[in-house]
Order: sequence, then C-alpha cells, then structure tokens
Amino acid sequence: MRYLPILMLLAGFWLALPARAAIDVYEFDSPEQEDVFRELVRELRCPKCQNQDISDSNAELAKDLRDKTHEMLLAGSSKREVIDYMVARYGNFILYKPPLMASTLILWLGPVLVILLGLGVVLVRTRRSRRGRSEALSAEEQKRLAELLNKDKEN
Repeated sequence: MRYLPILMLLAGFWLALPARAAIDVYEFDSPEQEDVFRELVRELRCPKCQNQDISDSNAELAKDLRDKTHEMLLAGSSKREVIDYMVARYGNFILYKPPLMASTLILWLGPVLVILLGLGVVLVRTRRSRRGRSEALSAEEQKRLAELLNKDKEN
C-alpha cells in the first residue's frame, strides 16, 4: 500500500507522454534574423499540407523546411536567397503568392476570363432569344399584336 502513490504518479506520467507537445525552439543571432524567419515561415506553403504555411503545419516536411530556413539564416543567407532555394527545390507552389509569369498567368487571369466568357454567353443567348421571338410570329400574329398594342395606347 505504501507504494501505491508512487505507482499512481508513475502511471500518470506514463499516460501523459503521448499528450506532450513538441515545440520547436530556434535561437538566433539577432532580433532581425528572428523577424525574417517569422516572415519566411508564414510566406512558405507546406508542400504536403498545401493550405498551411510551414509555421502552422505539423508535418515532418514542414519541420524540415523550418529547420532548413533556420540553418540558412544562421549561415548568413538573405530572405531572397532562402526563397530562391525553396522555389528551386519545390517550385512556385511553395509560395502563397506566386510571381506573375507566363506559367502562372492562367492562375491570375483564369477566373476573370471565365467570368467574362460566361457573361458573353449569357448576352449572346439573350439577344438570340429576343430576335427569335419576333421572327417566329406569323404575319397574322404580328397584325394581331399591332392591334393589341394600338388598343393599349388608346386607353
């Protein structure tokens, strides 16, 4: 009985091990390096998670990317050099805001072109249906329509 409290304490520690959260701690030479690191991990997208930046992602790949970013900054790389390295390795997909290039032009202009094309189709179909209605009336129907319109104007 006297070992029961110790056993319960050990069991509690053992059960709590899976709940332990890993927190990455990165040391920097200056506050400016830390600011650049924070900006970079918010600008770079996790290739595995796709809609999370590498600072929010729990994927192993995101942790590796954070570690590589930290390592490059400590080695003296600039923000642009880190971004260029990541783009060379993972493509423009890793950037939340891909640059405007020929290969990404469809991403930027695609939605606008689809909307304009849809409006064009609606306008053409509307005009055709209006023309088709007036031409579809026979001579007798057009005469009757004119009479009804004239009667309406007189009243």
